Amino acid sequence: MDDTQARKFQKDLNAGLVALVLLGVLDRSEEDLYGYEIAKRLQRANEGEPLFKEGTVYPVLRTLAAGGLLTSRVVPSYAGPPRRYYRITEEGRAMLAQWSDIWRQTRGFVDQFIEGKDA
Repeated sequence: MDDTQARKFQKDLNAGLVALVLLGVLDRSEEDLYGYEIAKRLQRANEGEPLFKEGTVYPVLRTLAAGGLLTSRVVPSYAGPPRRYYRITEEGRAMLAQWSDIWRQTRGFVDQFIEGKDA
């Protein structure tokens, strides 16, 4: 398979999933998280290989916060620039539940065809 096509497919797939995954990470966190920390969690969850580029995470976090799905606060850092910490809102949890249902339905539909279970 052409590696360029595989990378493009992965990029297109990721574009629609980053927000869902970020809401999931923040929903499961007991504490507020900042972008770099979230990116590292995603990398660890994928055996050290980032599925999403770190630079992809930040604009999606800002978009989710602008939409009221996350709150954020800036905290000064002694070891560099200030850090913006994020927390999921109740509206974000409701959206996560809705998007999770859509993801399950979509995954089930696709699996029917790629696993040979179509009607």
